[in-house]
Amino acid sequence: MHDCTPPLTTERQSHPDPINPALIRINDRIRAREVRVIIGSTGQQLGILKTEEAVRRAKSYGLDLIEVAPTANPPVCRIADFGKFKYELTKKEKESKHSATKIKEIKFRVKIGSHDYETKLRHAEEFLDKGNKLKIVLQFRGRENAHKDLGMAMMHKIIKDLETMAAVDMPPKLVGRAVGMTMSPLPAAKRKRKFAKIEEEYVEDDDSDEEEEAPENEVNESVTSKGSGHAG
Repeated sequence: MHDCTPPLTTERQSHPDPINPALIRINDRIRAREVRVIIGSTGQQLGILKTEEAVRRAKSYGLDLIEVAPTANPPVCRIADFGKFKYELTKKEKESKHSATKIKEIKFRVKIGSHDYETKLRHAEEFLDKGNKLKIVLQFRGRENAHKDLGMAMMHKIIKDLETMAAVDMPPKLVGRAVGMTMSPLPAAKRKRKFAKIEEEYVEDDDSDEEEEAPENEVNESVTSKGSGHAG
């Protein structure tokens, strides 16, 4: 007959992570004849018990017997409140996914060349293929601010070019002198690259020191001046 007093032990039991909450067996649904029992609140081990006895022990505490490692020999069970156990498990999974996801930012310009545009999209596909979210920012400078419709058109072109890799989380939104949107990667099995892979690391263009475009009349005067010089 087993001693009813939970023994204090420093032994660590290695077992797989808990499975999907919907598949976890508890109490009388546990099929194994014997299980290794751990008290969830303290980590104390009760050793190997007959399953019926383990269920009775859990119920005597007003708790459940939860099978957390069904493939272990014998299966590992935890005495805990199943409702709280499911909540904590779901919370940890969400926190894990959130911490693992990074947001990468790529900046575009309205007048970007086709080569630079494709290079940025190759990097975008690379980030998405690694499971990162993507923040696309298109900045307006000078006279571009009068043609923000061109910026929105480019954002929709980006969405179209990345549609086999990502879905739009937040559609293009104009804020001040820039348009921004966020995208999330499609499930890995559904991703399909449109552009060739790129090996070099992504380095954002440093355009912080670029001068604003000159007013149109100044540009015209400059062109006229240069034209006169060539004529002479």
